[in-house]
Amino acid sequence: MADMGLVTRDTLTSVAQEFAEALDGVGLTFPNDLSGALTALDGRISPQTARRMRQQAGVRLYGDPWTRLRTVDVADLVPLVTSESTEVSAVLLSKLDVEKAAALLGELPGPVARRITYAVSRTANVSPEAVDRIGLSLASQLDMKPPAAFDDSPESRVGAILNQSSPDTRDQMLTALDETDGVFATAVRRKIFTFADIPARLAPLDVPRLTMEVEPDTLVIALAAATEPDMAAVAEFLLGNMSTRIADNLRDEVTDRGEVNGPDSDAAMTAITAAIQRLELAGEINLIVPEQEEPT
Repeated sequence: MADMGLVTRDTLTSVAQEFAEALDGVGLTFPNDLSGALTALDGRISPQTARRMRQQAGVRLYGDPWTRLRTVDVADLVPLVTSESTEVSAVLLSKLDVEKAAALLGELPGPVARRITYAVSRTANVSPEAVDRIGLSLASQLDMKPPAAFDDSPESRVGAILNQSSPDTRDQMLTALDETDGVFATAVRRKIFTFADIPARLAPLDVPRLTMEVEPDTLVIALAAATEPDMAAVAEFLLGNMSTRIADNLRDEVTDRGEVNGPDSDAAMTAITAAIQRLELAGEINLIVPEQEEPT
């Protein structure tokens, strides 16, 4: 810049115009090497294909391993951190986004989190090459985990199935699971949402939205069948958190309907719980998360 001296207005205009024309002519840009190209294709080709292409071309497994590590869920980072040395975990914590690093610390046992936090103070002189090698090692460990065929955990899948089953079938399956694997049975129970769980899991302000989702006749059948003490509490919860006019009309229809039991009552209750779960999946309501029971 010191050697340029005076630049005329015509020269400046010519250079700016040439730059603008070159910029307007850009359609696509690609990395200059295979490693960069494969990194750009992350999520668009299978990890197995990307790994094979890197091995065949003799290039490193990752362009920037930290780019991938920053996208990993906190739940998947926790076992990685707890199995690594404190110094390596401190480097990982330093390379993550601030929000994810804070979430990761919150998921770690207190003593482990404190050791890692203190170890960050000793990372001032870590070389870029060492940070790169640590990233490659951590990313490789993630790829050693075989790909999962299912997005949900086994207990979530069984719980979802039993949610739609009749109470008799659900009780039989849970009893069988208790006899086979008590730990798994407990995990499944935490995933089950039944008609009796409504007062504890559904916010009172969400009851009016539920009444719009369920057919009136289905609601009447379920309320008429809710005669047992625990079920009666559900009926009172629902009726007590909707408008007085609608609640009075439903009480009159329940009285006219008389006693209801058998498959009709089970189907109506299942339809109501299914409607609640649909609303939750759609993001229209948020179910209350029950506190996990302490193991005895």
